[in-house]
Amino acid sequence: MSISIPRGTQDILPGDVELWQQIENKARELCKKYQYQEIRTPIFEHTELFSRGVGDTTDIVQKEMYTFDDRGGRSMTLRPEGTASAVRAFVEKKMFGLAKQPVKLYYMGPMFRYERPQSGRFRQFVQFGVEALGSNDPAIDAEVISLAMNLYKEMGLQKLKLIINSLGDKESRLAHREALIHHFQPRIGEFCSDCQKRLEKNPLRILDCKVDRDHELMKTAPSIIDYLNDESKAYFDKVQKYLTLLDIPFEVDANLVRGLDYYNHTAFEIMSDAEGFGAITTLCGGGRYNGLAEELGGPETPGIGFALSIERLIAALKAEGIETDVNEGIDCYLAALGEDAKDYTVGLLQQLRSAGFSAERDYLNRKIKGQFKAADRLNAKFVAVLGDDELKKNVINVKDMATGEQVEVALESLVDYFRKLQQQ
Repeated sequence: MSISIPRGTQDILPGDVELWQQIENKARELCKKYQYQEIRTPIFEHTELFSRGVGDTTDIVQKEMYTFDDRGGRSMTLRPEGTASAVRAFVEKKMFGLAKQPVKLYYMGPMFRYERPQSGRFRQFVQFGVEALGSNDPAIDAEVISLAMNLYKEMGLQKLKLIINSLGDKESRLAHREALIHHFQPRIGEFCSDCQKRLEKNPLRILDCKVDRDHELMKTAPSIIDYLNDESKAYFDKVQKYLTLLDIPFEVDANLVRGLDYYNHTAFEIMSDAEGFGAITTLCGGGRYNGLAEELGGPETPGIGFALSIERLIAALKAEGIETDVNEGIDCYLAALGEDAKDYTVGLLQQLRSAGFSAERDYLNRKIKGQFKAADRLNAKFVAVLGDDELKKNVINVKDMATGEQVEVALESLVDYFRKLQQQ
Protein backbone atom coordinates (compact mmCIF):
# COMPACT_ATOMS: atom_id res chain seq x y z
CA MET A 1 0.00 0.00 0.00
CA SER A 2 1.38 3.41 -0.95
CA ILE A 3 1.69 6.11 1.69
CA SER A 4 0.40 9.57 0.76
CA ILE A 5 1.08 12.98 2.20
CA PRO A 6 -1.11 14.02 5.17
CA ARG A 7 -4.14 16.16 4.31
CA GLY A 8 -3.45 19.86 4.62
CA THR A 9 0.29 19.58 4.00
CA GLN A 10 2.38 19.95 0.87
CA ASP A 11 5.65 18.90 -0.71
CA ILE A 12 7.58 21.86 -2.11
CA LEU A 13 9.63 20.42 -4.94
CA PRO A 14 12.63 21.68 -6.91
CA GLY A 15 11.33 24.20 -9.42
CA ASP A 16 8.93 25.59 -6.79
CA VAL A 17 11.20 25.80 -3.77
CA GLU A 18 13.36 28.45 -5.47
CA LEU A 19 10.49 30.96 -5.18
CA TRP A 20 10.22 30.17 -1.47
CA GLN A 21 13.95 30.77 -1.10
CA GLN A 22 13.64 34.08 -2.95
CA ILE A 23 10.87 35.24 -0.59
CA GLU A 24 12.79 34.08 2.48
CA ASN A 25 15.94 35.86 1.30
CA LYS A 26 13.98 39.03 0.56
CA ALA A 27 12.44 38.92 4.03
CA ARG A 28 15.85 38.50 5.67
CA GLU A 29 17.32 41.35 3.63
CA LEU A 30 14.48 43.65 4.68
CA CYS A 31 14.84 42.71 8.33
CA LYS A 32 18.53 43.52 8.18
CA LYS A 33 17.72 46.99 6.81
CA TYR A 34 15.15 47.51 9.57
CA GLN A 35 17.48 46.07 12.25
CA TYR A 36 15.31 43.08 13.16
CA GLN A 37 17.26 40.00 14.23
CA GLU A 38 16.25 36.38 13.72
CA ILE A 39 14.99 34.23 16.59
CA ARG A 40 14.41 30.48 16.30
CA THR A 41 12.11 28.86 18.83
CA PRO A 42 10.96 25.24 19.33
CA ILE A 43 8.34 23.79 17.01
CA PHE A 44 6.47 22.48 20.07
CA GLU A 45 5.92 24.21 23.40
CA HIS A 46 4.01 23.64 26.63
CA THR A 47 0.29 23.91 25.83
CA GLU A 48 -0.16 26.51 28.58
CA LEU A 49 1.96 28.97 26.59
CA PHE A 50 -0.64 29.13 23.83
CA SER A 51 -3.72 28.96 26.08
CA ARG A 52 -2.34 31.99 27.95
CA GLY A 53 -0.41 33.63 25.11
CA VAL A 54 -2.98 33.26 22.33
CA GLY A 55 -6.11 33.17 24.49
CA ASP A 56 -8.30 30.28 25.60
CA THR A 57 -11.39 31.86 23.98
CA THR A 58 -9.85 31.89 20.50
CA ASP A 59 -10.67 29.38 17.78
CA ILE A 60 -6.96 28.57 17.57
CA VAL A 61 -6.84 27.29 21.17
CA GLN A 62 -10.33 25.83 21.32
CA LYS A 63 -10.45 24.04 17.97
CA GLU A 64 -7.26 24.16 15.91
CA MET A 65 -4.22 23.17 17.98
CA TYR A 66 -2.28 19.94 17.56
CA THR A 67 -1.92 18.97 21.23
CA PHE A 68 -0.48 15.77 22.70
CA ASP A 69 0.87 14.37 25.96
CA ASP A 70 4.54 13.48 25.92
CA ARG A 71 5.91 10.37 27.66
CA GLY A 72 6.21 12.32 30.88
CA GLY A 73 2.51 13.17 30.81
CA ARG A 74 3.13 16.83 29.98
CA SER A 75 0.74 18.53 27.56
CA MET A 76 2.62 19.80 24.49
CA THR A 77 1.38 21.64 21.41
CA LEU A 78 2.82 22.15 17.94
CA ARG A 79 3.11 25.91 17.66
CA PRO A 80 0.06 27.45 15.91
CA GLU A 81 1.70 30.90 15.66
CA GLY A 82 4.99 32.60 16.46
CA THR A 83 4.30 35.55 18.76
CA ALA A 84 3.76 33.61 21.98
CA SER A 85 7.03 31.68 21.55
CA ALA A 86 8.99 34.84 20.73
CA VAL A 87 7.65 36.67 23.79
CA ARG A 88 8.21 33.59 25.98
CA ALA A 89 11.87 33.58 24.88
CA PHE A 90 12.07 37.36 25.47
CA VAL A 91 10.86 36.88 29.04
CA GLU A 92 12.70 33.64 29.84
CA LYS A 93 16.05 34.83 28.49
CA LYS A 94 15.61 38.28 30.11
CA MET A 95 16.03 40.09 26.81
CA PHE A 96 14.33 43.09 28.42
CA GLY A 97 17.68 43.66 30.14
CA LEU A 98 19.67 43.99 26.92
CA ALA A 99 21.37 47.30 26.27
CA LYS A 100 19.91 47.46 22.75
CA GLN A 101 16.27 48.44 23.06
CA PRO A 102 13.67 48.02 21.73
CA VAL A 103 14.27 44.35 21.03
CA LYS A 104 13.39 43.77 17.38
CA LEU A 105 12.97 40.14 16.33
CA TYR A 106 11.82 38.17 13.31
CA TYR A 107 11.06 34.49 12.79
CA MET A 108 10.32 32.23 9.86
CA GLY A 109 9.16 28.64 10.03
CA PRO A 110 6.36 26.07 10.04
CA MET A 111 3.19 26.50 12.14
CA PHE A 112 0.40 23.99 12.64
CA ARG A 113 -3.37 24.39 12.86
CA TYR A 114 -6.05 21.76 12.46
CA GLU A 115 -8.54 23.48 10.17
CA ARG A 116 -10.30 22.74 6.93
CA PRO A 117 -7.71 22.90 4.14
CA GLN A 118 -8.55 25.22 1.26
CA SER A 119 -6.79 27.38 -1.30
CA GLY A 120 -3.83 29.07 0.35
CA ARG A 121 -4.62 27.55 3.76
CA PHE A 122 -2.87 24.47 5.09
CA ARG A 123 -2.60 22.53 8.33
CA GLN A 124 1.16 22.97 8.19
CA PHE A 125 2.05 26.38 6.85
CA VAL A 126 5.02 28.74 6.95
CA GLN A 127 4.86 32.08 8.70
CA PHE A 128 7.18 35.04 8.56
CA GLY A 129 6.66 37.45 11.41
CA VAL A 130 8.27 40.28 13.34
CA GLU A 131 7.97 41.45 16.94
CA ALA A 132 9.16 44.79 18.35
CA LEU A 133 9.29 44.74 22.15
CA GLY A 134 9.98 47.60 24.51
CA SER A 135 8.65 50.73 22.79
CA ASN A 136 5.39 52.67 23.20
CA ASP A 137 6.20 54.98 20.29
CA PRO A 138 3.47 54.96 17.60
CA ALA A 139 6.29 55.39 15.07
CA ILE A 140 7.31 51.77 15.59
CA ASP A 141 3.73 50.72 14.81
CA ALA A 142 4.14 52.45 11.46
CA GLU A 143 7.57 50.87 10.99
CA VAL A 144 6.21 47.35 11.55
CA ILE A 145 3.41 47.97 9.06
CA SER A 146 5.84 49.43 6.51
CA LEU A 147 8.10 46.39 6.76
CA ALA A 148 5.22 44.10 5.87
CA MET A 149 4.04 46.35 3.04
CA ASN A 150 7.55 46.66 1.62
CA LEU A 151 8.02 42.88 1.49
CA TYR A 152 4.87 42.54 -0.61
CA LYS A 153 5.85 45.44 -2.85
CA GLU A 154 9.40 44.18 -3.38
CA MET A 155 7.93 40.86 -4.50
CA GLY A 156 5.94 42.81 -7.09
CA LEU A 157 2.46 42.89 -5.54
CA GLN A 158 0.47 46.01 -6.35
CA LYS A 159 -3.16 45.22 -5.53
CA LEU A 160 -2.89 45.63 -1.78
CA LYS A 161 -5.21 47.19 0.78
CA LEU A 162 -4.13 48.14 4.30
CA ILE A 163 -6.87 48.22 6.94
CA ILE A 164 -6.16 49.73 10.36
CA ASN A 165 -8.10 50.24 13.57
CA SER A 166 -7.48 51.23 17.16
CA LEU A 167 -8.52 49.04 20.08
CA GLY A 168 -7.60 51.79 22.52
CA ASP A 169 -5.92 51.54 25.90
CA LYS A 170 -7.16 49.50 28.86
CA GLU A 171 -9.63 52.16 29.95
CA SER A 172 -11.12 52.44 26.47
CA ARG A 173 -11.30 48.67 26.12
CA LEU A 174 -13.15 48.27 29.43
CA ALA A 175 -15.73 50.87 28.44
CA HIS A 176 -16.21 49.20 25.06
CA ARG A 177 -16.42 45.78 26.72
CA GLU A 178 -19.29 46.88 28.95
CA ALA A 179 -21.09 48.37 25.94
CA LEU A 180 -20.72 45.11 24.01
CA ILE A 181 -22.09 43.04 26.88
CA HIS A 182 -25.04 45.39 27.22
CA HIS A 183 -25.63 45.20 23.45
CA PHE A 184 -25.49 41.42 23.00
CA GLN A 185 -26.79 40.11 26.35
CA PRO A 186 -30.56 40.44 25.72
CA ARG A 187 -30.36 38.24 22.58
CA ILE A 188 -27.24 36.16 23.20
CA GLY A 189 -29.37 33.01 23.02
CA GLU A 190 -29.65 33.59 19.26
CA PHE A 191 -25.88 33.24 18.86
CA CYS A 192 -23.68 30.16 18.63
CA SER A 193 -22.46 28.39 21.75
CA ASP A 194 -18.96 29.86 21.32
CA CYS A 195 -20.32 33.40 21.33
CA GLN A 196 -22.45 32.65 24.39
CA LYS A 197 -19.30 31.59 26.26
CA ARG A 198 -17.42 34.66 25.05
CA LEU A 199 -20.03 37.18 26.22
CA GLU A 200 -18.64 37.58 29.73
CA LYS A 201 -15.10 36.38 29.16
CA ASN A 202 -14.17 38.27 25.99
CA PRO A 203 -17.13 39.89 24.19
CA LEU A 204 -14.84 41.45 21.57
CA ARG A 205 -14.37 37.94 20.16
CA ILE A 206 -18.08 37.88 19.25
CA LEU A 207 -17.39 40.48 16.56
CA ASP A 208 -14.92 38.05 14.97
CA CYS A 209 -17.40 35.14 14.82
CA LYS A 210 -17.71 33.48 11.41
CA VAL A 211 -20.98 31.67 12.29
CA ASP A 212 -23.00 34.71 13.34
CA ARG A 213 -21.34 37.39 11.24
CA ASP A 214 -24.63 38.17 9.40
CA HIS A 215 -26.71 38.56 12.57
CA GLU A 216 -28.39 41.99 12.72
CA LEU A 217 -26.79 42.78 16.10
CA MET A 218 -23.36 42.50 14.49
CA LYS A 219 -24.18 45.44 12.22
CA THR A 220 -25.31 47.66 15.10
CA ALA A 221 -22.65 46.65 17.65
CA PRO A 222 -20.92 49.53 19.47
CA SER A 223 -17.75 50.67 17.70
CA ILE A 224 -14.51 50.83 19.62
CA ILE A 225 -13.77 54.14 17.88
CA ASP A 226 -16.64 55.72 19.85
CA TYR A 227 -15.07 54.63 23.13
CA LEU A 228 -11.51 55.81 22.62
CA ASN A 229 -10.35 58.25 25.30
CA ASP A 230 -8.27 61.30 24.41
CA GLU A 231 -4.96 59.49 24.90
CA SER A 232 -5.99 56.61 22.64
CA LYS A 233 -7.29 58.97 19.97
CA ALA A 234 -4.01 60.89 20.03
CA TYR A 235 -2.04 57.65 19.69
CA PHE A 236 -4.13 56.50 16.73
CA ASP A 237 -3.82 59.91 15.08
CA LYS A 238 -0.03 59.63 15.34
CA VAL A 239 -0.01 56.19 13.71
CA GLN A 240 -2.08 57.55 10.83
CA LYS A 241 0.20 60.58 10.52
CA TYR A 242 3.31 58.39 10.30
CA LEU A 243 1.74 56.07 7.72
CA THR A 244 0.91 59.14 5.63
CA LEU A 245 4.50 60.37 5.97
CA LEU A 246 5.66 56.94 4.79
CA ASP A 247 3.34 57.26 1.77
CA ILE A 248 1.41 54.11 2.77
CA PRO A 249 -2.31 54.35 1.85
CA PHE A 250 -4.71 52.92 4.43
CA GLU A 251 -8.38 52.64 5.37
CA VAL A 252 -9.78 52.82 8.91
CA ASP A 253 -12.19 49.99 9.64
CA ALA A 254 -13.82 50.07 13.06
CA ASN A 255 -14.89 46.42 12.64
CA LEU A 256 -11.31 45.15 12.56
CA VAL A 257 -10.64 43.53 15.93
CA ARG A 258 -7.92 41.55 17.64
CA GLY A 259 -9.83 39.50 20.19
CA LEU A 260 -7.25 38.94 22.93
CA ASP A 261 -7.62 40.83 26.20
CA TYR A 262 -4.12 42.28 26.10
CA TYR A 263 -4.28 43.60 22.53
CA ASN A 264 -4.58 47.37 22.47
CA HIS A 265 -4.14 50.43 20.29
CA THR A 266 -3.09 49.56 16.72
CA ALA A 267 -4.58 46.60 14.86
CA PHE A 268 -4.09 46.07 11.14
CA GLU A 269 -4.54 43.68 8.23
CA ILE A 270 -3.10 43.71 4.73
CA MET A 271 -5.41 42.28 2.08
CA SER A 272 -5.17 41.36 -1.57
CA ASP A 273 -7.47 43.21 -3.94
CA ALA A 274 -6.49 40.98 -6.86
CA GLU A 275 -9.42 39.69 -8.90
CA GLY A 276 -10.02 35.99 -8.36
CA PHE A 277 -7.77 35.77 -5.30
CA GLY A 278 -10.48 34.00 -3.32
CA ALA A 279 -12.87 34.51 -0.44
CA ILE A 280 -10.11 34.83 2.16
CA THR A 281 -8.34 38.02 1.13
CA THR A 282 -6.20 38.61 4.22
CA LEU A 283 -2.48 38.27 3.59
CA CYS A 284 -1.12 39.55 6.89
CA GLY A 285 -2.39 40.52 10.33
CA GLY A 286 -0.84 42.27 13.29
CA GLY A 287 -1.28 44.57 16.21
CA ARG A 288 -0.05 45.93 19.50
CA TYR A 289 -0.10 43.63 22.53
CA ASN A 290 1.13 45.59 25.54
CA GLY A 291 0.08 42.99 28.13
CA LEU A 292 1.49 39.78 26.71
CA ALA A 293 4.91 39.83 28.40
CA GLU A 294 3.26 40.28 31.81
CA GLU A 295 0.84 37.45 31.05
CA LEU A 296 3.85 35.19 30.50
CA GLY A 297 5.59 36.21 33.73
CA GLY A 298 7.73 39.09 32.54
CA PRO A 299 7.86 42.81 33.33
CA GLU A 300 5.50 45.32 31.78
CA THR A 301 6.67 45.48 28.17
CA PRO A 302 4.91 47.07 25.20
CA GLY A 303 5.02 45.10 21.99
CA ILE A 304 3.77 45.08 18.41
CA GLY A 305 4.17 42.62 15.57
CA PHE A 306 2.66 40.89 12.57
CA ALA A 307 2.67 37.49 10.93
CA LEU A 308 2.13 36.59 7.30
CA SER A 309 1.72 33.30 5.47
CA ILE A 310 4.23 32.64 2.71
CA GLU A 311 1.69 30.33 1.04
CA ARG A 312 -0.77 33.20 0.78
CA LEU A 313 1.92 35.53 -0.53
CA ILE A 314 2.62 33.04 -3.31
CA ALA A 315 -1.12 32.74 -4.01
CA ALA A 316 -1.30 36.55 -4.34
CA LEU A 317 1.63 36.54 -6.79
CA LYS A 318 -0.25 34.02 -8.94
CA ALA A 319 -3.50 35.99 -8.69
CA GLU A 320 -1.75 39.11 -10.01
CA GLY A 321 0.02 37.09 -12.71
CA ILE A 322 3.46 38.12 -11.48
CA GLU A 323 6.26 36.13 -13.06
CA THR A 324 9.23 35.56 -10.82
CA ASP A 325 12.54 34.70 -12.46
CA VAL A 326 13.99 32.18 -10.02
CA ASN A 327 15.89 29.94 -12.46
CA GLU A 328 19.24 31.68 -12.47
CA GLY A 329 20.93 28.76 -14.20
CA ILE A 330 24.49 27.55 -13.76
CA ASP A 331 27.81 29.01 -14.86
CA CYS A 332 29.18 26.00 -16.72
CA TYR A 333 28.19 22.54 -17.89
CA LEU A 334 31.06 20.15 -18.59
CA ALA A 335 30.36 17.93 -21.60
CA ALA A 336 32.74 15.02 -22.18
CA LEU A 337 33.49 12.68 -25.11
CA GLY A 338 35.55 9.59 -24.38
CA GLU A 339 36.37 7.72 -21.18
CA ASP A 340 39.57 9.61 -20.36
CA ALA A 341 37.79 12.94 -20.85
CA LYS A 342 34.88 11.86 -18.63
CA ASP A 343 37.29 10.83 -15.89
CA TYR A 344 39.13 14.15 -16.15
CA THR A 345 35.93 16.21 -15.76
CA VAL A 346 35.42 14.80 -12.25
CA GLY A 347 38.41 16.79 -10.98
CA LEU A 348 37.76 19.74 -13.28
CA LEU A 349 34.22 20.04 -11.93
CA GLN A 350 35.59 20.25 -8.40
CA GLN A 351 38.05 22.98 -9.43
CA LEU A 352 35.23 25.11 -10.82
CA ARG A 353 33.04 24.63 -7.76
CA SER A 354 35.91 25.34 -5.37
CA ALA A 355 36.52 28.60 -7.23
CA GLY A 356 32.92 29.64 -6.53
CA PHE A 357 31.25 28.74 -9.84
CA SER A 358 28.07 26.68 -10.16
CA ALA A 359 28.86 23.76 -12.44
CA GLU A 360 27.56 20.33 -13.45
CA ARG A 361 28.55 17.35 -15.60
CA ASP A 362 26.85 14.32 -17.12
CA TYR A 363 26.21 11.30 -14.88
CA LEU A 364 23.98 9.29 -17.25
CA ASN A 365 26.49 8.49 -20.00
CA ARG A 366 24.58 10.64 -22.50
CA LYS A 367 25.83 11.31 -26.01
CA ILE A 368 27.01 14.84 -26.76
CA LYS A 369 23.57 15.94 -28.04
CA GLY A 370 21.95 14.71 -24.83
CA GLN A 371 24.55 16.53 -22.77
CA PHE A 372 23.79 19.81 -24.54
CA LYS A 373 20.06 19.26 -23.90
CA ALA A 374 20.85 18.69 -20.23
CA ALA A 375 22.84 21.94 -20.22
CA ASP A 376 19.84 23.76 -21.72
CA ARG A 377 17.54 22.38 -19.04
CA LEU A 378 19.94 23.70 -16.41
CA ASN A 379 20.05 27.07 -18.18
CA ALA A 380 23.84 26.85 -18.41
CA LYS A 381 25.59 30.05 -19.46
CA PHE A 382 28.53 28.13 -20.92
CA VAL A 383 29.19 24.57 -22.04
CA ALA A 384 32.81 23.41 -21.89
CA VAL A 385 33.37 20.42 -24.21
CA LEU A 386 36.28 18.08 -23.54
CA GLY A 387 37.11 15.14 -25.77
CA ASP A 388 39.98 12.68 -25.57
CA ASP A 389 41.78 14.55 -28.39
CA GLU A 390 41.43 17.89 -26.56
CA LEU A 391 42.64 16.25 -23.38
CA LYS A 392 45.82 15.13 -25.11
CA LYS A 393 46.36 18.70 -26.33
CA ASN A 394 45.55 20.04 -22.84
CA VAL A 395 42.75 22.30 -24.13
CA ILE A 396 38.95 22.57 -23.76
CA ASN A 397 36.33 24.24 -25.99
CA VAL A 398 34.06 26.72 -24.22
CA LYS A 399 30.78 27.71 -25.88
CA ASP A 400 28.80 30.80 -24.89
CA MET A 401 25.21 29.54 -24.98
CA ALA A 402 23.77 33.05 -25.44
CA THR A 403 25.89 34.07 -28.45
CA GLY A 404 27.02 30.71 -29.82
CA GLU A 405 30.62 31.92 -29.77
CA GLN A 406 33.19 29.23 -29.04
CA VAL A 407 36.78 29.60 -27.86
CA GLU A 408 39.59 27.18 -27.09
CA VAL A 409 41.04 27.51 -23.58
CA ALA A 410 44.00 25.79 -21.95
CA LEU A 411 42.77 23.30 -19.35
CA GLU A 412 44.87 24.78 -16.57
CA SER A 413 43.46 28.25 -17.40
CA LEU A 414 39.74 27.34 -17.39
CA VAL A 415 39.07 28.68 -13.89
CA ASP A 416 40.96 31.91 -14.66
CA TYR A 417 38.99 32.25 -17.90
CA PHE A 418 35.70 32.20 -15.97
CA ARG A 419 37.05 34.62 -13.37
CA LYS A 420 37.85 37.12 -16.13
CA LEU A 421 34.38 36.68 -17.62
CA GLN A 422 32.92 37.35 -14.18
CA GLN A 423 34.80 40.65 -13.95
CA GLN A 424 33.54 41.93 -17.31
